[in-house]
Amino acid sequence: MVAPDRIDRRLIDRLHGELPLTERPFADVGLELGISEDEVIERLRRMLAHGTLTRFGPLFQIERAGGLFVLAALEVPEADFARITALVNGLPEVAHNYRREHRLNMWFVVAAESHEAAKAALAHIEQLTGLKVHAFPKEREYFVGLRLTAQE
Repeated sequence: MVAPDRIDRRLIDRLHGELPLTERPFADVGLELGISEDEVIERLRRMLAHGTLTRFGPLFQIERAGGLFVLAALEVPEADFARITALVNGLPEVAHNYRREHRLNMWFVVAAESHEAAKAALAHIEQLTGLKVHAFPKEREYFVGLRLTAQE
């Protein structure tokens, strides 16, 4: 990972939670920051390529479109953690994955276009890993807003 410079940090802060809904949003953000539209786009591409950012894009309420988010967990043997992580993270339905200090030590979110596709993705993960997937479908939605600003 490449450490973000001052402009990268300002760009991340500016885009966290809000992209202008205009014809040229990156040009508008660039104008605010004193850089060009092309530089905004190139900086985002670079940060994504180097792992400074893991994702850049909108958040959707997938259930409103008939889809489903499922929080899931695996009990992964420590010696096999890296291999299982690569398998799980390699699936397009896996939104994110994180390690826990618990018997169920790998947690991830499956996002799918339908309930059937979510079930199929979870079954595929069991087949790929040889491990039982513990699925926890969302019963209620909470919004937790967390915004961390970069230090200059």
